[in-house]
Amino acid sequence: MSDRVLFDPGLQPERTALAWRRTTLTVAVGAVVSFRLLPPVLGLWSLAVGVAGLLLSATTWILAGRRARRVQSALLSSSGPLPGGGLPLLLAVIATGSAILGLLYTALR
Repeated sequence: MSDRVLFDPGLQPERTALAWRRTTLTVAVGAVVSFRLLPPVLGLWSLAVGVAGLLLSATTWILAGRRARRVQSALLSSSGPLPGGGLPLLLAVIATGSAILGLLYTALR
Protein backbone atom coordinates (compact mmCIF):
# COMPACT_ATOMS: atom_id res chain seq x y z
CA MET A 1 0.00 0.00 0.00
CA SER A 2 1.37 3.40 -0.90
CA ASP A 3 1.20 6.61 1.08
CA ARG A 4 -1.41 8.58 -0.76
CA VAL A 5 -1.75 12.29 -0.29
CA LEU A 6 -5.19 12.94 1.11
CA PHE A 7 -5.52 16.34 -0.42
CA ASP A 8 -4.35 18.08 -3.57
CA PRO A 9 -2.16 20.99 -2.40
CA GLY A 10 -2.85 22.99 -5.58
CA LEU A 11 -3.60 26.68 -5.61
CA GLN A 12 -6.87 26.54 -3.64
CA PRO A 13 -5.24 27.11 -0.21
CA GLU A 14 -3.25 30.02 -1.65
CA ARG A 15 -6.38 31.56 -3.21
CA THR A 16 -8.19 31.24 0.12
CA ALA A 17 -5.32 32.92 1.96
CA LEU A 18 -5.29 35.73 -0.60
CA ALA A 19 -9.05 36.17 -0.20
CA TRP A 20 -8.62 36.58 3.56
CA ARG A 21 -5.87 39.14 2.97
CA ARG A 22 -8.12 41.12 0.63
CA THR A 23 -10.88 41.00 3.21
CA THR A 24 -8.66 42.32 5.99
CA LEU A 25 -7.33 45.05 3.72
CA THR A 26 -10.91 46.06 2.95
CA VAL A 27 -11.64 46.35 6.67
CA ALA A 28 -8.50 48.46 7.10
CA VAL A 29 -9.51 50.76 4.24
CA GLY A 30 -12.96 51.14 5.80
CA ALA A 31 -11.34 52.10 9.09
CA VAL A 32 -9.12 54.69 7.40
CA VAL A 33 -12.11 56.12 5.51
CA SER A 34 -13.95 56.42 8.83
CA PHE A 35 -11.21 58.79 10.04
CA ARG A 36 -12.15 61.08 7.15
CA LEU A 37 -15.94 60.81 7.13
CA LEU A 38 -17.06 60.30 10.72
CA PRO A 39 -15.62 63.31 12.66
CA PRO A 40 -18.42 65.69 11.64
CA VAL A 41 -21.01 63.15 12.80
CA LEU A 42 -19.43 61.43 15.82
CA GLY A 43 -16.82 63.94 16.94
CA LEU A 44 -14.02 62.36 18.97
CA TRP A 45 -15.79 59.00 18.96
CA SER A 46 -14.83 58.70 15.30
CA LEU A 47 -11.22 58.20 16.38
CA ALA A 48 -12.27 55.26 18.53
CA VAL A 49 -14.18 53.77 15.62
CA GLY A 50 -11.21 54.12 13.27
CA VAL A 51 -8.68 52.72 15.74
CA ALA A 52 -11.01 49.83 16.58
CA GLY A 53 -11.37 49.08 12.88
CA LEU A 54 -7.62 49.06 12.37
CA LEU A 55 -7.13 46.81 15.40
CA LEU A 56 -9.82 44.44 14.14
CA SER A 57 -8.18 44.39 10.73
CA ALA A 58 -4.77 43.56 12.19
CA THR A 59 -6.28 40.88 14.42
CA THR A 60 -8.14 39.34 11.50
CA TRP A 61 -4.96 39.37 9.40
CA ILE A 62 -3.03 37.49 12.10
CA LEU A 63 -5.84 35.02 12.77
CA ALA A 64 -6.34 34.36 9.05
CA GLY A 65 -2.66 33.51 8.62
CA ARG A 66 -2.75 31.20 11.60
CA ARG A 67 -5.95 29.57 10.34
CA ALA A 68 -4.45 29.03 6.87
CA ARG A 69 -1.45 27.25 8.38
CA ARG A 70 -3.67 25.09 10.58
CA VAL A 71 -5.97 24.16 7.69
CA GLN A 72 -3.00 23.30 5.46
CA SER A 73 -1.51 21.14 8.21
CA ALA A 74 -4.81 19.38 8.90
CA LEU A 75 -5.42 18.70 5.21
CA LEU A 76 -1.95 17.30 4.62
CA SER A 77 -1.78 15.10 7.69
CA SER A 78 -5.46 14.34 8.34
CA SER A 79 -4.66 14.91 12.00
CA GLY A 80 -8.18 15.85 12.90
CA PRO A 81 -11.00 18.21 12.09
CA LEU A 82 -10.47 21.49 10.34
CA PRO A 83 -10.45 24.68 12.42
CA GLY A 84 -13.82 25.99 13.57
CA GLY A 85 -15.81 28.94 12.34
CA GLY A 86 -14.62 31.57 14.80
CA LEU A 87 -12.85 33.67 12.18
CA PRO A 88 -15.82 33.82 9.78
CA LEU A 89 -17.97 34.75 12.78
CA LEU A 90 -15.57 37.59 13.64
CA LEU A 91 -15.77 38.81 10.06
CA ALA A 92 -19.59 38.70 10.19
CA VAL A 93 -19.55 40.79 13.38
CA ILE A 94 -17.19 43.31 11.75
CA ALA A 95 -19.38 43.54 8.64
CA THR A 96 -22.54 43.96 10.71
CA GLY A 97 -20.95 46.66 12.85
CA SER A 98 -19.72 48.46 9.74
CA ALA A 99 -23.19 48.32 8.21
CA ILE A 100 -24.74 49.75 11.37
CA LEU A 101 -22.19 52.58 11.44
CA GLY A 102 -22.86 53.25 7.77
CA LEU A 103 -26.59 53.48 8.42
CA LEU A 104 -26.02 55.79 11.38
CA TYR A 105 -23.74 57.98 9.29
CA THR A 106 -26.36 58.18 6.54
CA ALA A 107 -29.21 58.87 8.96
CA LEU A 108 -27.38 61.55 10.96
CA ARG A 109 -25.89 63.38 8.03
